[in-house]
Amino acid sequence: MTIELAQVYGFCPGVRRAVEMVNRHLHSDGPLATLGAIVHNAQVVDALAARGARVAEDLESVREPAVAITAHGAGKALYQELARRDLELVDTTCPIVKRAQEAAKHLAENGYAVIIYGEAAHPEVKGLLSWTEGWGHATLDPNAVPPPRGGKLAVISQTTKGQEAFWTFVKHMVERMKTNIQEMHVVDTTCPETGRRYDSARALAQRVDAILVVGSRNSANTRKLAETCQETGVRTHFIESADEIEGRWFSGVDRVGVTAGASTPDEAIEQVIDRLRALRRGGV
Repeated sequence: MTIELAQVYGFCPGVRRAVEMVNRHLHSDGPLATLGAIVHNAQVVDALAARGARVAEDLESVREPAVAITAHGAGKALYQELARRDLELVDTTCPIVKRAQEAAKHLAENGYAVIIYGEAAHPEVKGLLSWTEGWGHATLDPNAVPPPRGGKLAVISQTTKGQEAFWTFVKHMVERMKTNIQEMHVVDTTCPETGRRYDSARALAQRVDAILVVGSRNSANTRKLAETCQETGVRTHFIESADEIEGRWFSGVDRVGVTAGASTPDEAIEQVIDRLRALRRGGV
């Protein structure tokens, strides 16, 4: 059985940057609290917690002198409250998310109703909405977009959404609302790293009999990566760790592919490869 890795997989630059920033602070300045999971991966969160990065659900539960904002970003009010409480800030917000926040703020200040193509409950989207000062609306359904204030409409995206899906949303929304729109501004805030992973997974699917997608099930980008693989028709297994792999999956499989979400650590992927190699030695 041949094992093949996707050309692009695992930690994206923004996630790697966030983890490195927290590790540097732990090494030089000691413990801190992270407001929510620093990234959507339990293995990463547990490893950081063991070194002193405790997950806090809100500021009221923070006991440490420093607080890390996660790679998903946060709202304006949180920055103000951190300053008021005189807490040291470790801002690991992904630079691409920061760009989307700046776009949301600028558009709202210039009189646009800001539509965010994204999941309203996602931490990143909650942060983006807060920067619109009440003039934002998040949805994945173009039919659920409310009429814009003063006919001025702007559209941005949750960064982890696919570029093609974003522009399809924009097209359908415009077709439905063109009589209500006097002025429109679209800012493509999708992350190119996300698209690269989807494209790489599709290419891998053409060369293998089965694919393992590695990452946390609470990671939106990893779930979408698994869906992308499934849509190609290739046999797809979505796993969080090597322990979930079953030998029977590879009966009759000559080539197995491996890819991983943008929040999946290198160690988890290496353990999956080691497990596959062990199965291969056993005659799978």
